[in-house]
Amino acid sequence: MDAGGTPPGEGEGGGIRTALAGLTTRGRSFLAAGVAAAVCAYVLGQSDLLRVGLLLGVLPLVCAAVLYRTRYRVAGSRRLSPGRVPAGSEARVHLRVDNVSRLPTGLLMLQDRVPYVLGPRPRFVLDRVEPGGRREVSYRVRSDVRGRYPLGPLQLRLTDPFGLCELTRSFSAHDTLTVIPRVEPLPPVRLSGEAKGYGEGRQRSLALAGDDDVIPRGYRYGDDLRRVHWRSTARHGELMVRREEQPQRARCTVLLDTRVVAYEGAGPDSAFEWAVSGAASVLVHMLERGFSVRLLTGTGDSVPGEGADGFAGTSQGTADAAGLMLDFLAVVDQSDDTGLSPAYDVLRGGTDGLLVAFFGDLDEEQAAVAARMRQRSGGAVAFVLDSAAWTREPADVAGPLGRSEERLRMLREAGWTAVLVPHGATPEEVWRLADRERTALAATGGEGTR
Repeated sequence: MDAGGTPPGEGEGGGIRTALAGLTTRGRSFLAAGVAAAVCAYVLGQSDLLRVGLLLGVLPLVCAAVLYRTRYRVAGSRRLSPGRVPAGSEARVHLRVDNVSRLPTGLLMLQDRVPYVLGPRPRFVLDRVEPGGRREVSYRVRSDVRGRYPLGPLQLRLTDPFGLCELTRSFSAHDTLTVIPRVEPLPPVRLSGEAKGYGEGRQRSLALAGDDDVIPRGYRYGDDLRRVHWRSTARHGELMVRREEQPQRARCTVLLDTRVVAYEGAGPDSAFEWAVSGAASVLVHMLERGFSVRLLTGTGDSVPGEGADGFAGTSQGTADAAGLMLDFLAVVDQSDDTGLSPAYDVLRGGTDGLLVAFFGDLDEEQAAVAARMRQRSGGAVAFVLDSAAWTREPADVAGPLGRSEERLRMLREAGWTAVLVPHGATPEEVWRLADRERTALAATGGEGTR
């Protein structure tokens, strides 16, 4: 990339205006002093003063013209380390400037454009760069707010040795820093719906060897004789064998309630941000346990590129699948929908598996919708966030807390393992709390509907 030369689309008149606009305060002062000295010299008839005025007035103009016509050929690049960071963590941005011309550069000021949430705009002063030389600098960025933030374009500010004129040249390349939700490690507890192959994330299912398979199927060369089904053999008059079983990956759906009416407050410590972080922690945890994981929002949206059963957690693809889901959560926002019906419609056509939901405030109607989601899942765990407890003093939330307990009771009667998330709790703590809740229900026979 070239940082010097005349900007495209500018004529001679535009170039002159650009050069004059680059005069610094010192340059403008020199120009004003030169004009004043020339006028005084004309009025007073002092030729020596006229020469001083001409020197003062012409010097900034010459510097502006020379600086504008300077043809530095400078290549710039940017590298993020890493390109994806959790909220509250730092990333380092490495900048590199190469002088690809045969002439040395003058004094350069390098600055990069960054959003204000990442910190102040970084600026660096580079001394003379020899032909073929390079300079490398770096700076750190940090954001407590998740999202995708553009970095760039990189700008070079050229200045003359006297500091009378400064001109800016911009590169065209941009980069994007992705700030994902915080992910906390979760303990390997045994929640409802995970009993089928939990740990390996697998359950047994019949293998499909062809379109004509039945139960049992005909004998094929190489089949183990120990699998011969003698009763079917006698009925069909030919050898019949039981179809062998193969492992099928257990499934988990993580539902994130994104309704704007379900949460109060905003910012990194809000209830909604906690729900996003909790969902991210569960997604990564279940992928690492070998589950096929699907992410679903309250509007029924899922991660682009997600398969019918979600992303499979394998030793090779876990990091890539987690990255796609975390990138999706980095930009997920609250919706204007007031109900959970779109998510229920998606879950109604799903298959058995573990359902982990993060709900905000639930009124009676939405609690009934959430209760019906349990019907199509092998197990269901709900983390309910009472927004009032996150925005007010504990003494002021007696009424809302009573309503939350009523909603929890509705979910538990429908077969959910429901937990109220207190303010300040960590995902690990509520994950263990859900396990204790399940164990207590199982001890009292409360999981009979599961």
